[in-house]
Amino acid sequence: MPREPFAGIGHYVNVRGSSLDEPEVIERVRADDADAFGMLFDLHHDRVFRQALRLTASVHDAEDITAVVFLEAWRRRDAMRVVNGSVVGWLLVTANNVFRNHLRSTRRYRAALAGLPAPEHAPDHAGAVDDRLDGDSRRAAVRAALARLPRRDQDILTLCVLEDFSTADAAEALGIAAGTVKSRLSRAKAKLSALVQEQDPTIMAGGAR
Repeated sequence: MPREPFAGIGHYVNVRGSSLDEPEVIERVRADDADAFGMLFDLHHDRVFRQALRLTASVHDAEDITAVVFLEAWRRRDAMRVVNGSVVGWLLVTANNVFRNHLRSTRRYRAALAGLPAPEHAPDHAGAVDDRLDGDSRRAAVRAALARLPRRDQDILTLCVLEDFSTADAAEALGIAAGTVKSRLSRAKAKLSALVQEQDPTIMAGGAR
């Protein structure tokens, strides 16, 4: 399926059959207009959710992460970075940050559970759930590899590779120079390839599924 149009190209995007001027909506959001924020939510929700789902492979967790992203967007509405008239880049990078916090919380929770005595006669369904979520070994390997990359590599790969941002737009969204994006992107791709191969050698050895 073709990608949906990038909201940052031109000021007008189609939302449920109507035209929307995102820069104007952003200004209204910054003026504490809750209705305008609802428009912004409708505009970018699916894209943010898709990124969260790439990271977690869990619909429930992706929904939670998406909700937190938009809570942060409202809370920090004056700090949202606008690129080409759109805040979608800022939202996607925020999704990565929220996921990292979610991952740390999950690890602490699992560590706490590990210290508790195991319940008697309680079947463990975790393996079956994990098998279902990670049935696609390639996606599982890429997801695991992404989680091991440094924050700056995750953000650049998200914008430039997963979301097709131009180098200039990614640089503006991240607040760094375009040349820095190019060099970091090259290194991030190499790191990701190495980590994916480490997760599942068949992917890079001609046996990709």
